[in-house]
Amino acid sequence: MTAHPVSLFEWLVIALCCAATCHATLAALFFPGLRGAARARRSGGEASGSVSVLKPLCGIEPRLYSNLETFCTQTHPSYQLLFGVASASDPAAAVVERLARAYPKRDIELVIDGTVHGSNRKVGNLINLAARAKHDLIVIADSDIAVEPDYLVRVSAPLADAHVGVVTCLYRARRVGGFWSRIGGLFIDEWFAPSVHVANVLGQRRFGFGATLALRRDTLVKSGGFEAVRDCLADDYWLAERVRALGLRTALSDVVVATDVIEQDLASLWRREIRWLRTIRSLNPLGFACLCVTFTTPWLLTSAVLGLGYEHGTEISQGIADTIVDLSTSLGLSARLLLHRRGARSWRAFWRDLPLLALRDLLMWLQWLAALFGSSVVWRGVRMPLDDAREHYDANASDSQ
Repeated sequence: MTAHPVSLFEWLVIALCCAATCHATLAALFFPGLRGAARARRSGGEASGSVSVLKPLCGIEPRLYSNLETFCTQTHPSYQLLFGVASASDPAAAVVERLARAYPKRDIELVIDGTVHGSNRKVGNLINLAARAKHDLIVIADSDIAVEPDYLVRVSAPLADAHVGVVTCLYRARRVGGFWSRIGGLFIDEWFAPSVHVANVLGQRRFGFGATLALRRDTLVKSGGFEAVRDCLADDYWLAERVRALGLRTALSDVVVATDVIEQDLASLWRREIRWLRTIRSLNPLGFACLCVTFTTPWLLTSAVLGLGYEHGTEISQGIADTIVDLSTSLGLSARLLLHRRGARSWRAFWRDLPLLALRDLLMWLQWLAALFGSSVVWRGVRMPLDDAREHYDANASDSQ
């Protein structure tokens, strides 16, 4: 590199490289990994009341029966399981009927109701299920998650605190398939979950995940009920947001559930992750803009290339820049490897997926760029506009004030 001062643009790139390193370091330090989740499960908890579990279903999934079965083996002393489909011909209905025969002592009900309440079919399903709920505690859980036997006890326990309005929990990926499901699993385990932990430690509580939302019935009613989010794409987030508007806290449970990653090709994985990223953009544009520094590998490569260029420079500014980028590269690489180790289920998984890290981070970079554009997403075969969902929420929020 010729002897010239480091330009303003170069300093900006260096700053972004350092920001990526800082994020990777925080994620590696704060993310508890599987061992932390296991310790949390062993720490116990007490049930705070009878629970109605709402499980909206649509179609068949590879592990649907085994996932739903984990809800039938709960240690909670009193709970109801409500499974909803829009049509008796939905193959998920036969799965629930089989489950009811296998667990005749469980309070299991299949609700078949095709009533449409809005553009979000899942929320319409929840509205139909809520009408049959018996108990004062409501737990909403996606169909593709598997849980431990003490799940209901632990996620309902924080609701004993009157200041807690909604409880949500993170999820870990369970790969169902080959290469692309492994790539999708890394998105959840080594980007999404660690980023939420960083936000939580830094005091950010504006989240709500479809894997689990637990709240009291009276809180649900005061927030406007499911009807208030019937046209919202990110219904789980907006439901939690309406609860927070009541002055109640969101609690991030120490329970971590397992969610299936079933995408078998790049196209289906791309659609799913673009939907997530565009949804984040619609909910929090500034936060979405900052996501670019959370995809570590491209920034590590950039800082390494800059370091090679500055290494033989004679300008004082080049020497300072060289020291900064060298430290950023070495620290960022160490943090990325530590995060990968904490996200891996074993040393075998660590070494098996290690060559995929650069591809995974680069793919997220490309997806982030693609998510900058577009005003709709495809979910369950239905195209939903992003702007209309926010406008509908704002209108409902104004009406409820």
